[in-house]
Amino acid sequence: MAIQTRITEMLGIEHPIVQGGMQNVGYAELASAVSIAGGLGTLTALTQPNANALREEIERCRSMTDKPFAVNLTVLPAVTPPDYKGYAQTVIDAGIKIVETAGTAEVRELWAMMKPHGIRILHKCTAVRHALSAEKHGCDIISIDGFECAGHPGEDDIGLIVLLPATVDAVAPIPVIASGGMADGRSLAAALMLGADGVNMGTRFMATKECAIHENVKRKIVENTERDTLLTNRTLRNTSRVARNAISEEVVKIQMDPTKTIEDVRHLVAGVRGRKNVMGEGDTDGGIWTVGQAQGLIHDIPTVAEMVKNVMRQAEEMLGKRAKAMVG
Repeated sequence: MAIQTRITEMLGIEHPIVQGGMQNVGYAELASAVSIAGGLGTLTALTQPNANALREEIERCRSMTDKPFAVNLTVLPAVTPPDYKGYAQTVIDAGIKIVETAGTAEVRELWAMMKPHGIRILHKCTAVRHALSAEKHGCDIISIDGFECAGHPGEDDIGLIVLLPATVDAVAPIPVIASGGMADGRSLAAALMLGADGVNMGTRFMATKECAIHENVKRKIVENTERDTLLTNRTLRNTSRVARNAISEEVVKIQMDPTKTIEDVRHLVAGVRGRKNVMGEGDTDGGIWTVGQAQGLIHDIPTVAEMVKNVMRQAEEMLGKRAKAMVG
């Protein structure tokens, strides 16, 4: 059986699976492979050094697939912010019709730029109150991030099994995508039963053949369990879930002292270390890198097509045969 939801209809995709935008991961190779497999691939704007480079990456992705794909734009506090409006204008000029956003309220300025051009906004939130605010300001789809997620899980520490249905109830009839801890067909089936119209997968797509990160990182995800993540920046109210390694353990140890500031760990958490040392050179202890608790459910490194096929097969089985067997 095919699984059709409002998400597949709105986004023009075959399967209700979205590849989340991931820094230093969301390149054309991965995004195009996800879209070809029937999901929604996502390029990450800020992985590109400037708006011009993003335009070239969009063109490169289009040379690989004629299927729909999205661009992620995440707005976070920064001493010297990137040219967010320049990236947004590139998205508009390129004719992209789906944008995943996340971050601070300033992102609404980008929505105001993009929505008149028929761009659907898929916004990632970490709390029901944030989802309600996004709905009020005109976003089209909510992607709700449970505490299990990689990256920024917010400060409320609410797991997806509670957060997802609470969000669905609060923002109906806007479609909701489940994010955080999603790694297989069981995840998709459970999310649909909790009211979601699809799932967002990040960590699962990192451990695929088309993902342009070092093989050592992929193997580490397979080796790790759900316990092999740490939460950094808790005392700074900017919590981030990252892989447990020598660097993240040192950061957490330093931040046990609530008087410490970001300056005390800046040399350890610098993005260049994660991008160059970890993702590029394969030193999994060489810097901070984000990964979710879903790694505890990942045991192989398939092609994207194989992974999506397996997810859909398992979800259909869970929603079909097993559900009938339990109901009678």
